Amino acid sequence: MRELAYLNKYFYKYRWRFLLGVLFVLASNYFRVLQPQVIRYALDLVIDNVYFYRLLEGSRLQADFFGQLGKILLFFGGLTLLFALLMGLFMYFMRQTLIVMSRLIERDLRQEIFQHYERLHLAFYRKNNTGDLMARLTEDVSKVRMYLGPAVMYGVNLVFLMVMVIGAMLSVSVELTLYSLIPLPILSFSIYYVTSIINKKSEAIQGQLSTINSLAQEVYSGIRVVKSYGREEAMADFFDEEIEDYKEKSLSLVRVEAMFRPLMIILIGASTIISVLVGGMLVIDGKISAGNIAEFIIYINMLTWPVTSIGWVASIVQRAAASQKRINEFLKTTVAVEDEAQGQTAPPLKGAIEFKDVSFRYPDTGILALKGLNFSLKAGERMAIIGRTGSGKSTIADLLLRMYDIDEGQILVDGQSIRAYPLDQLRQQIAYVPQDVFLFSDTISNNIAFGAPGKSQEEIEQAARYAAVYEDIMSLDQGFASQVGERGVTLSGGQKQRVSLARALIKDPSLLLLDDCLSAVDTKTEAEITQYLKTVCADKTTIIITHRLYASLAFDKIMVLEEGQVVEMGSHEELIAKKEGYYYELYEKQRVEELEK
Repeated sequence: MRELAYLNKYFYKYRWRFLLGVLFVLASNYFRVLQPQVIRYALDLVIDNVYFYRLLEGSRLQADFFGQLGKILLFFGGLTLLFALLMGLFMYFMRQTLIVMSRLIERDLRQEIFQHYERLHLAFYRKNNTGDLMARLTEDVSKVRMYLGPAVMYGVNLVFLMVMVIGAMLSVSVELTLYSLIPLPILSFSIYYVTSIINKKSEAIQGQLSTINSLAQEVYSGIRVVKSYGREEAMADFFDEEIEDYKEKSLSLVRVEAMFRPLMIILIGASTIISVLVGGMLVIDGKISAGNIAEFIIYINMLTWPVTSIGWVASIVQRAAASQKRINEFLKTTVAVEDEAQGQTAPPLKGAIEFKDVSFRYPDTGILALKGLNFSLKAGERMAIIGRTGSGKSTIADLLLRMYDIDEGQILVDGQSIRAYPLDQLRQQIAYVPQDVFLFSDTISNNIAFGAPGKSQEEIEQAARYAAVYEDIMSLDQGFASQVGERGVTLSGGQKQRVSLARALIKDPSLLLLDDCLSAVDTKTEAEITQYLKTVCADKTTIIITHRLYASLAFDKIMVLEEGQVVEMGSHEELIAKKEGYYYELYEKQRVEELEK
């Protein structure tokens, strides 16, 4: 229960609904326990009056006596039926409160997990598989819901019913009660032993389910690669191995759970036999009536489902504990990037940027990406960051967006520490086009307006023109209303890059970050886009991270990175004049390629 204790805050949140449900459980069981007592009175009445009925045989009084006895028995029958109806009514209210409560908590828990996922840093997502994240949000929460609803409801019902039934049994005969309940200690020990096994097996099953989800998600996301290499059968075989492992683990759990019900039935049957034998001897001794034996048998059978449900409830609790443990692992993951200025109002960004002795190491891999990096950029200036793969170019964009926080040094924006800006305000004023383009499974129009909700259709179309993708969109059957498919699968690589660029430009940002976002664009289209960057974005601070040179763009600064350090810095003319270095080599290579064309 240590892991499930995390859910106590939700029980407190819905405490009045929970307490009302408990009252309904109490009321339902109160009328349930009254039914055997009515039956006992009726049975004793019949047994006690059989002798008198036979004495009146052949007389007119016998018929009257039978009529009066029938009316009394009809009254007891009606009373039993009334108690059954009241019991059913309160059971309905019980489910309407406790089960509905579990659904409300399920919603809150899923929302909490989803929002916590959103706050976590990028290193978390690089470390964990999407399938595993989804399994905890769906399968694990569903198993926890079974604890919050049915397990709690039947658990509370079990406690109240056993207390009330055993209390009623003790009021009749302490001796008979003790004999009848002899099997219960054996039952308790069996439950303790078996549920400990269930807990271990449940954890293994949930872990394997996450593996299956991750595998399926990767195959579906990379279906183009799978098909192009003709690896469908191999992936199906691999998936079959994982499914087989899941099946074996599940069957192993089922075998253990299958021990519960037969064990319950045997022990309850033993209690019934003991009640008849011991009860019969007590009737002979005149200590109890024959109706008490019937009452005891009804009580014993009344305990059959609650006692049997102990195993079922215990299984649910163990599974929920295993699932909640997995959920807690992620919920306890601390947010690496703290929003220290949350709730404050920061002035609009002008776009001046300064890195002072900035060093950063990726927390998930331990790779040192930047080493004592220094550079500055005035508001409205344009800078290109060039370097080989792994030199730290994209890391600069991540740090400006505060996807990560630096280890050493300081990042200043408009002369203030970047931490002084609330995260939402900082990111709203920065437009970022990542190297790995991602489009949502939605319309093109909604994808462009994603970062700037409320924009008109005219503004969306204008942003598409700036990104030189307007004509491509209009050539589609439904234009801007066209669905792009999952991850933009219906568009080409260049089209996806330009839609992503339009999504950034429509924000009208103070700072524009372009991370190699024109790699899949032809020369003509590139010229159209860079023309926009030179004119409309002339007053915006722009950082372009690239592997290539844009001759049509005049950069105020060009920074060349190597292993997280600045090895060259200056204007195009200054770097070319050196006649050496990475930038000069790149320039010469690109010039030769253009001449050959």
